[in-house]
Amino acid sequence: MPHIDWQRVTPVLVSIGIIIGIAILRNYSKTLAAIVAVMPINVPLGMWIVTAGAEDPQAALQEFSAALLINIVPTLAFLFVAWQMTRTGHGLLPTLIVGYLVWGAGLLIILWLRGS
Repeated sequence: MPHIDWQRVTPVLVSIGIIIGIAILRNYSKTLAAIVAVMPINVPLGMWIVTAGAEDPQAALQEFSAALLINIVPTLAFLFVAWQMTRTGHGLLPTLIVGYLVWGAGLLIILWLRGS
């Protein structure tokens, strides 16, 4: 029987569980579904993966956490654009397209400012 690499499988299983949870919760509470949708699930998984293979886990965690804090800004811009577009009557596809364009532009600006 082959060995299962749980460090690689666990993030996928958690993501699937979250998607199923959102699909079920949306029938009962849009607010609760939204809370589950923005839960910091990938953040702890990312922290775990980064520290697991690091020579100095504390330094890796500090650097990764700082990058997370900076890189959340484009995601907040995406959410703001999505909120504004849906308020003005735009559908899902245009909202996602414009939201991702704003997110990408924000990410490029951050990378440019950091000199990466």
